[in-house]
Amino acid sequence: MSVFEAAAQQLHTVRDFLRFTVSQFQEAELFFGHGNDNAYDEAAYLILHTLHLPLDTLEPFLDARLLDTEKSLLLQLVQRRTSERIPVAYLTHQAWQGAYEFYVDERVIVPRSFIYELLGAPLHPWIEYNELVHRALDLCTGSGALAIQMADIYQDAMIDAVDISLDALEVAGMNIEDYGLEDRINLIHTDLFTGIDTTYDLIVSNPPYVDAESVAQLPEEYLHEPELALGSGIDGLDATRQIIQQAARYLNPKGVLLVEIGHNRQVLEQAFPELPFTWMPTSGGDGFVFLLTREQLLGEA
Repeated sequence: MSVFEAAAQQLHTVRDFLRFTVSQFQEAELFFGHGNDNAYDEAAYLILHTLHLPLDTLEPFLDARLLDTEKSLLLQLVQRRTSERIPVAYLTHQAWQGAYEFYVDERVIVPRSFIYELLGAPLHPWIEYNELVHRALDLCTGSGALAIQMADIYQDAMIDAVDISLDALEVAGMNIEDYGLEDRINLIHTDLFTGIDTTYDLIVSNPPYVDAESVAQLPEEYLHEPELALGSGIDGLDATRQIIQQAARYLNPKGVLLVEIGHNRQVLEQAFPELPFTWMPTSGGDGFVFLLTREQLLGEA
């Protein structure tokens, strides 16, 4: 009898399954990088989601007994998480970026950009009022998460959301429809700026930025994400270079470019020593997202 067959027979309560799930996650030495950072939080989330319980309310249900159908479904998900090392967001088709919820599957990376923390008030030194953003662009939109958050914060703005992947744009379209933003977010299938003929007050991008060496060493969980959305050349900056080199012509006067680059700050600064990057403070540190204005990109400021 397998451990999962034994669990189906001998475990009965939410508390039982919480303990079992944490044990399985720990024993499997899973990597947590897609919404949770430890076995307990991920186990609690998976159980609460699967049982259709409030995600922030565990305690009252700990001694509740599970139906056999609930046990079976939960154990299937725990087994898939441990044996196939699938990120939990792909098992639940639910991801969160800040307070915003999104549908995800393996056609898109799981949203986890620091850029959402910087929209609105953190940009006021450069964009004094949110109402001054009339048009904005989300390059490499993936699930559409940042485009949706921009539309919510910059409520006078029309948003273009670009991705090279048609599969990703299908997922983005689902999320945009869920938020009722079809009239304000325009999905564009292209490679970065190719074919774009509009100028913007704000351009944001969370492009692929993992260098080749790091791609080869990624935990198995990341291999379920689209490779196209992770790696970007030997040093991870192929896409970022193109964005920096082309962005000025797509920005309005005093327009702002905001780009996430992972751990590539030193390499980027060496590649563009003439640019006065502003490194924005985020919950992960101040070396992951840079800001440049149109004038700085043109060497006019």
